[in-house]
Amino acid sequence: MTDTSIRRRTVLIASGATAATLTVGATTPEAPSATDPASTAPVAAAAVCTLTKEMTEGPYYLDGQLVRADVSEDKTGVPLKLTLTVVDDDTCAPLGDALVEIWHCDALGEYSGFVGGNGHDEPDNGTFLRGGVLTGSDGVARITSVYPGWYRGRCIHIHVKVHTDVTLTSDGSFEGGQELHTGQLFFDEAITEDVAEVAAYAANTVPRTTLAQDSIYDDGGAASGLLTLTALGGSAASGYAGTLTLGVETG
Repeated sequence: MTDTSIRRRTVLIASGATAATLTVGATTPEAPSATDPASTAPVAAAAVCTLTKEMTEGPYYLDGQLVRADVSEDKTGVPLKLTLTVVDDDTCAPLGDALVEIWHCDALGEYSGFVGGNGHDEPDNGTFLRGGVLTGSDGVARITSVYPGWYRGRCIHIHVKVHTDVTLTSDGSFEGGQELHTGQLFFDEAITEDVAEVAAYAANTVPRTTLAQDSIYDDGGAASGLLTLTALGGSAASGYAGTLTLGVETG
C-alpha cells in the first residue's frame, strides 16, 4: 500500500482530568471563563491539541471487517482492553457514531489473512484480531483484544482507522462512509519486555524490534499513538487496559 503518513492532518488530544479551552500550537493555554461559550461545549480530557502526522496503513489491511467489540476470537495472549476516545480536532467535542477499526498481529506475529508471513504455521480464518465498534455519544470506543506480538522489522503496534457515516451490513460488517484517520497505537517498552516473557509470546521465533528501533514510531509519546497502559492484575499475564484520545479532522 502507498504510505499515507502525510495525507491528512490529525491530532491526538493530551489526556487529563480537567477540560480547558482548545489551543492549537499554544504553549500555555488559558482556562475558559464562565461566560466563554467554548467552556460549555462537550470536551474530552484536557483540550490542548498537538498536531501530528498520520501513520502508514501498512500492507495487512483488509476491507469490510466485522463490527464487534471483541476481536480476540480464540487467540491466546495477554488480555488487552482498549478505550479509544474520538474527538473533533477543532472543538475537541466527542465524535459519536464513528467507527473505530483496529487490526494487528497475534502473539506469533501473524496477521489473519496473511498467516505464514512471519514464519509460523497456524490456522488462518481471515478475521482474527480485526474489527471495530461505533463510538457512543461520548466519543468512546471500547474494544477487547490481546496484546499484539511482533514481526520482523517492526515494534509491537496496533493499526487503527476512524470512519464516519458507515453503513452496517447484514453480515455484521460495514461499508461506505468517510475515512478520517489512519494511525498506529504503540506500547511502552518496559511493559512489552514483561509480556514477551509470557509463554504465548516467547514462542515467537522472530527477533523483536524495540520501540526505540522502530522505523515508524517517532518518539512522540501520546502525540504519536503511545497508549497509556494500566495493569489489570499482579502479573503481565493478567492483562492491561490501554487508553488514548484521538482527535480527527472532520471538515
